[in-house]
This record gives sequence, structure tokens and C-alpha cells, in this order.
Amino acid sequence: MGAPRRRVPPPPPLLPLLLLPALLCCAPGRADPGRATGCDLQPVTAEPLVTLSYATGTVPRGCVSSSSLKTAQEVHILSVTAAKASAFTLNVSVVPRAGGCTRRAVLVLHCARCSATVTSPCPNLLIRTNANLNPAANASSLGPELPEDAGEQELLRWAWGTYGGVTSYSELQDPRWVLLRLGEDSGSPEECVPQERFNATQHLETEVFFRGVKGCSSGTAESTRAAHIVRLQPERSSAITEVNLSLSCAEVAVSNQILILQSQANLTWSLSVNNCHIQFLVSGTYKIAAMSTELLKGEVLPDTEQGLIAKAFEKNYRVIASYSTIPVSTRVTLEIQEHEVAQEPPATPTPTSPPSDMLSHTLLLMLQPWKCTDDTMEIVIARSHLEPIKDVVNITLRDISCQAEKNATHFMLRTPLSHCGTSLESKGHAKNELILSLSKGSSLRSVPVPFQCKIPRELFLRLFPTAAFEAPQTELEVNKEAYLQASVRWEDYPADLQLKECWLAAPGAEPLLLVLANKAQGSGVAALDGSPSSRVRKVWRFRFTYAVPEGARAPFSASLTCKAGLQNNTIFEKVLEVTVKDVWRPPNNRGLGLAAVLGITFGAFLIGALLTAGLWYIYSHTRPISKMQPVSTTAPASESSSTNHSIGSTQSTPCSTSSMA
Repeated sequence: MGAPRRRVPPPPPLLPLLLLPALLCCAPGRADPGRATGCDLQPVTAEPLVTLSYATGTVPRGCVSSSSLKTAQEVHILSVTAAKASAFTLNVSVVPRAGGCTRRAVLVLHCARCSATVTSPCPNLLIRTNANLNPAANASSLGPELPEDAGEQELLRWAWGTYGGVTSYSELQDPRWVLLRLGEDSGSPEECVPQERFNATQHLETEVFFRGVKGCSSGTAESTRAAHIVRLQPERSSAITEVNLSLSCAEVAVSNQILILQSQANLTWSLSVNNCHIQFLVSGTYKIAAMSTELLKGEVLPDTEQGLIAKAFEKNYRVIASYSTIPVSTRVTLEIQEHEVAQEPPATPTPTSPPSDMLSHTLLLMLQPWKCTDDTMEIVIARSHLEPIKDVVNITLRDISCQAEKNATHFMLRTPLSHCGTSLESKGHAKNELILSLSKGSSLRSVPVPFQCKIPRELFLRLFPTAAFEAPQTELEVNKEAYLQASVRWEDYPADLQLKECWLAAPGAEPLLLVLANKAQGSGVAALDGSPSSRVRKVWRFRFTYAVPEGARAPFSASLTCKAGLQNNTIFEKVLEVTVKDVWRPPNNRGLGLAAVLGITFGAFLIGALLTAGLWYIYSHTRPISKMQPVSTTAPASESSSTNHSIGSTQSTPCSTSSMA
């Protein structure tokens, strides 16, 4: 039988939660503890704004023994104390271990201010209690009365004297419910001697209220937004890998509150949220139980008290309404009451909005898909994350001409902060609206989701290939002009903010100084006029040409480092890793060796000789045949010879022919 659960009204059809998860625009890391100054956590003495309870098997004091094996029944003692002076309700469920209800059992419940309900499937369970016992099936409360105001030793002596042995003793502080498993272990000690922080997991599980809530607020804080922080104590030996958090809220209206959940990175949070409009910041991994089983990656949160407070302050939540540190548990229940602070203008529709609108707000404010730099806003939303909404046709910003590009897997949008209806608020925030176009039959319906993203307060470095300062890159070509832009938000800094220095460092070479006190250094560097500075953003632009250092061979990695700040101290420092590429290198001019020259000369001679022989061969075999035959000639006649020729003879010359008939 599972542990009894408190009755709660059924959740609405679509859970109206506004989550701020670890998919935040800001890079994960540790918050600066210095930013938490002015907030000293103190115990909350008034009625706390939260009710926090967690399941555990460890009791403040407890013990087990095998002494009851020799008696007619097993005996389990629960000694309950509560911080509140008023009466409270306690549910106790008594279940058998494997084998069923084979032996008579006695439950000794000492709880003077309890209104107790005890349930059990065992018909032979006997109950001895001084609590106001509600009717319970299969349980008998007949028997000797408990001693009044009995302490630990009095209860143990009374049980030993009455029943001859004690199976288990557990001291409980502020329990919400108790699950007691019957059964005895022959390997237990012969006597039940209570010990501090006793591990009673084998026979007991309880959910206890946490009474150590602390809180604080920044005395100079202008914001009234409140943060609730729950930190799980790290336990190396714990086998728990998933924490089920059940969250419910007393108020329905939009709340300016955030819940920060910090744990070890190997834990998974399973969130079940009812009737809450609250932002989340979660470490480890997490999932929204009512929406999807997909695990989402959280943010790396600080693991110290001051670090977590600084993280809340960083998000502009200057009131720590509750800070709780509890052991690692499989189940945590948190109820947040209405926080009575001045409310900022609501950023989301009221609960009268249609459920699908509320779910759209829920998912987008959970995913936080926006990211701001010093001059751009980028939005990337995976289609798989929008499955609960259904039929998302298009996404735009407040200016509907700024439409997101879409493919099979994502919606993507990138725009300058000065475009698309974005308003730049003080304290480094940019505000806009995501407009979702949802298909409703043959028509479209628009759902606006207001949001804001924080503009990082840091120095930005970008390297561009042209003076248009478009399409930044991290490749630097040798002997070719490159363009450097440095920018920082300076709305809270004096006008003497300057780019103190920039240099380019390559391995094995002296750093090349590019900028010093806002001025270009070296013959290849020039400051460019017309930098687009504004009242909230300071921009410096430079042109430079980089030559390969002596002995260096491209490509290689180099680092571009800049510092910006006031004249007497450095506030920002940024390093941009670049790759130096040599796209064209002049030929080597060291000349050829003697062997190479002789080889080339001999090769040229050999090729010439072979070509000449080939041409002669072709000529000698392709002349006309007539030139190949000897020409017939008549020897000159002597003075005594006759001039008569033989009849029928012929004589030919190249120019004439004669014949006789």
C-alpha cells in the first residue's frame, strides 16, 4: 500500500505554469557572491510563505531490535513531536511485508496533539495511542493507556514491560504522513538503543515538514520580485537519481516569483505543477510530468548559499521569500502562498484567457528560447517543444514583418535590438512579444507572449572581413585588412569609459599591440570614425593588417584580447580565439641547387635530341616515291658514233615527252 496522500482539487485541464528553466539565455556558471551583499538570511519567524515537506527514511532518533521475536507480537513505537502548539492531522499507514499479515502487531503512537488516522490491511493490528484517533477499519485501540508526557526512555520501558520486547522505535518531528512496514529482523541487536540520525528505511518512510525556512531582502532593492530557493544537500552515498517535486500555489493571478531548484548534476527533477504562474531555474536535468517525458538540460547553479542568492539577484529578484536546505529525497511537496508585494504590470494574459493561450505562455516562458547580446536578439525554438500547442503556423515578433525562418525542425529569428519593435529597458533588458499564429480550422488566431531577455554586461569582440561590419568570423587572413569591433553597455558607467588596450598574441611571437587608450597603435592599424555608439552602448572600430610573425607558418591559432574600463581600473576583459590563414604565399626565392640545375639541363638536352631524331625519321619515311628512284640518262655519244637511234626507243625529260610511231 502506498503512502497516504493529501486530497487536493483536480488540476485544470492545462497546467498554467510559467517556468524559467535552465535553457536560459545566459551561459551557465557561478554567480558572483559579491552581488548578494545586503541580504543576510535569517529564520522566518512569521507565518512562512511556503509549506515545504519531503519524504525521508531517516529519523532524528531511532533503533530496532530482535527482542520481540520471543514474544507474541511485534511492537513498533512512533513518538511524534511538532513545532506548532496547535493540533494537527497525521495519517499513518501500516502495511505488511512479503508474506502478509501473519503475526499480531502493536502500534504505539505517542502524539498528544494529533488527530490521527491509522489504516492497515491487517485485521489483527492493535493501536495504543494518546492521540485523537479517527475511526479506522481493522484496527483496535483497546489496551493499557500510555503514560502521560512520556519521554524516550519512559516509552521504551513501558513497551518492554507491557509486551516483553520492542521491534522498532522512531522519533518523528513534524510528520505529514507515515508509512510503517511490519516485520522483524533476527539480525537486529538484542536491545533497542536509540541513535541519532537513525536510518529507518527498512521499516519506515515519512514525509516531514521543513521548519528551517530562512529569508532576506536587499535593503536597497527597488524590485519587489520574490525568489524561493530549495537546495538539496549533496550526499555521495545516496542512490536517489530522481526527485519528484509537487508544486501548488494559493494564488491564480500572475506572480512575480521564481523558484530556484539546486541539486547535484546527476539528479533529475520531475515537476508536477498545479495552479502556479511562477518561473523556474533548475539544475541537473528536468521534465514537466504533465506535458512531456522529454528530459531538458538545466543550468549549472552555484552550490553555496551566497551564490544562490546572487543568482536570484542577478535575475532581478531582490527578495528571498524562502530559502530551504533539505536532504536528497524522492518526493518533495511545495505549497507557495500568496506573496504580498507590489505587483509589476502583468506580462501575460489574465486567467480569463483561453486554455490554449495559457499553454502557449507556459511552454514559451518555460523554454526561454530567446538570447540577447549587446546588439542582437536571437530566437531558436525546436518544433518538438511546441507539440503540446499544436498547429503553430508561424512565429513573429511585435513587428509582424519580423517573421521567423522555419524548417523541418526549428523556428529561427535573428534581429538587431533596434528593430522589430524591441524596447530597451533600463538595467540591461530588452522587451518584445512573440506572436504565435495558430491554425483554428480555416482561420488563424494570434497568441501574443510578452518576454524580456537580459543583455549581458560584458565586453563583446567581433572580427569582420569587410568595412560593412557584417557576418562576423573568427578567421584572420595574412596580409589582408581585417576589421575589429569592440562594444560594451555603458549606461551605468561614466563617460570616460575607454577601450584600454587590445593585442593579438600568436604562439612563439611577441604580442602585437593594436589599441592603447582608445588610440590605434602601429602603422598597420587605424581607428574608424562613425562608430555606432548610443546612450546605452559604446562601440569602438578599428582596421588592421596582420603579417605572419618571423618563423610562424600558417595556419595557426592566435588570441585577440581586449580590456575596457575606466581610466584607473579594468572592468571588462574579453578574449577572442582566431585562426590565422595564409591564403596566398609568395614563391620561395632562395634559388635552385647545382644538382637541380644540371638535372634540368641534361633533361632539356635529352628531350631535344629525341625530338630531332623523331622528326628526321618521319621526314625520311614520308618523301614522294619519284624522288626515291634514279633518273635514266644516255651516255654522251663519241665523235665516231652514229646518230641513228634504235627504232621504237623513247626519251623522256622532266619537261617534255616524245614518241615515234
